[in-house]
Amino acid sequence: MTKKMLLAASLTATLMGTVASAENIGVSMALFDDNFLTVLRNGMIEQADAMDGVDIQVEDAQNDVAKQLDQINNFIASGVDAIIVNPVDTSATQAMSDAAAAAGVPLVYVNREPINVDTLPDNQAFVASDERESGTLETKEVCRLLSEAGKTEANIYVMMGELSNQAAVQRTADIHDVMASGECGVTLNILQEQTANWSRDEAQDLMTNWLSTGEPFDAVISNNDEMAIGAIQAMKAAGMSMADVIVGGVDATQDALAAMQAGDLDATVFQDAAGQGAGALDAALKLSKGEAVDTKVYIPFQLVTPANIDQFLSKN
Repeated sequence: MTKKMLLAASLTATLMGTVASAENIGVSMALFDDNFLTVLRNGMIEQADAMDGVDIQVEDAQNDVAKQLDQINNFIASGVDAIIVNPVDTSATQAMSDAAAAAGVPLVYVNREPINVDTLPDNQAFVASDERESGTLETKEVCRLLSEAGKTEANIYVMMGELSNQAAVQRTADIHDVMASGECGVTLNILQEQTANWSRDEAQDLMTNWLSTGEPFDAVISNNDEMAIGAIQAMKAAGMSMADVIVGGVDATQDALAAMQAGDLDATVFQDAAGQGAGALDAALKLSKGEAVDTKVYIPFQLVTPANIDQFLSKN
């Protein structure tokens, strides 16, 4: 073999070694067209870009369960080292876990709690924030503001996220738990409790329908900021003064913080999107190397009000 051939062979071996040492992570997001999930997705991408030897491939499931399962199977077939999933439907995750487990590929769920979270195999994990905190912090702050306004009884509307989503179910349960615990200090009467599927546009339509009844109300408690903003838009379009109603959301998105600065949104709850993304990528990389990871990794929620908003303006 000539020196040139030896050099070429050595270079090829070096390149192959470099490729082999790179960690390839497949990421399936429920949908790209969501403000909070965009921050989460970008957080993962930025963290991976800052690391040597980490490549991530991010796919949009477009809110389609079948499409998401296909993406996971394609990741497995392409030989990724680990998979991160932001599930479209949290009740449909068992098949995803089974597919990854059968192939021996580590899998990390992020942000939305899978229905099989308590039976995940050793090489699977869940990274998110504890939803028992989110709706609880939001509702207690709405109660405090109602009490501060001199209310002993209040009529409220509740906007729910997608009913197939664990976060929507838990955040709504949090509202009822606060009411039942006696911690509110104000008697809350729920006039309507309906889903607007996390959507600003759907929430605006729903709020418009509620307003058409003419029923007086004191507050709107929304499972997320996008729906809270939609409700605010409907109320403002109807000529309501936002000083006369209390509105709460969850996520502390940039649009929500702008609405709070404008005096329209009264409370939100910071869910660390970038922190969840970084935590999910970290867990996936550890599992791909055979390292142990806690099955549930929680990033704390934090209440955001006009009094502390400055701490959160540069986050989500």
